[in-house]
Amino acid sequence: MYYVNPNLVNLHRIVYQNNRKQYLRLDLNENPGGLPQEFIDEVLKDITPKFVSQYPETLEFETCLAQFLNVNNDNICLVNGSSEGIRHIIEAFSAPGGKIVGVVPSYAMYQVYAQMYGREFIQVKYDDDLTISADTIIDALNEDVDLLVLLNPNNPVGNAYSNEEFEKILEAAKKYEITILVDEAYMYFYDNSFIQYAVNNPHILLTRTFSKLFSLGSLRLGYVVGQPQEVKMIANLCTPHNTNAFAMKFAQAIIEKDGMLDDLIEKQLTGKKYIIDQLVANGYKVNAKEGNFIFIKPRNVDADEIVNKMKNEKKILIKSYSGIGSLGKCLRVTTGERQYMEQFLEALLDIDR
Repeated sequence: MYYVNPNLVNLHRIVYQNNRKQYLRLDLNENPGGLPQEFIDEVLKDITPKFVSQYPETLEFETCLAQFLNVNNDNICLVNGSSEGIRHIIEAFSAPGGKIVGVVPSYAMYQVYAQMYGREFIQVKYDDDLTISADTIIDALNEDVDLLVLLNPNNPVGNAYSNEEFEKILEAAKKYEITILVDEAYMYFYDNSFIQYAVNNPHILLTRTFSKLFSLGSLRLGYVVGQPQEVKMIANLCTPHNTNAFAMKFAQAIIEKDGMLDDLIEKQLTGKKYIIDQLVANGYKVNAKEGNFIFIKPRNVDADEIVNKMKNEKKILIKSYSGIGSLGKCLRVTTGERQYMEQFLEALLDIDR
């Protein structure tokens, strides 16, 4: 009898549009300007036919990354974007039919992977003011839960947890023997990380990506951090040569180039402050916390209509979200360097009149 995994039959997947190159891309939290062209040219000078033809070697970059993070090599598993790490954590540390707890709205792939592997995803919803307390999360935990997903900070809401809140949640997770997945895709856009909790405590796995601040979304590179015995479980699930040699070369060059990360952070934060200030000055209600994204409540025109006109008339890609607390239906916009925020603001003011 032919077999098809029943978990996949009704699995809903969103396929993002292709041909995005001609647009200003403010829909997927990428760096709209990317890395400086001169930096890319500099890195590419070292690419040889041999480099392209051979399988990627990870030790040099893994060592560079471990030193950058102040951890040991065996605390790290390199993955093909942090989404692969998240998938493997769900596969390794939750049981078939088991429960996974996470806040909503959030990154959609937690729920997709849960369904893919036959897990039950328990939603913990934000309050109308787009806040959520540690106690609300703890109330959703019990001995039937295998895995808790926390984001530091969350996409798309942007909230982050204090160390005190995290330790309170961690205590409850230990009580019920629940593994914690901490997604830090956006942690470089603010100043607190839980990486040392993952290094120093069992049953905490932390994921990061090079797609956001590092601006390497097309090259697919991320990593999982944790204690060696648990990181090894993730490595056991990885395909051979799962990380891209070009991605590792660019990531290492960014890490080693003096001032590169600071410059990327400064451009992001300056552009974000500019657009928030301008939106507020023009009468918009804005939810702007951590991360390189904001929610905007339109003044006059429906959010879906603005998204369509932005794409078709202004060549700018953004998203609309429904049910975002007291904001209701609103726009979610990636922030970036000031010149792109100026372009977006001009287009928004023209459409939303």
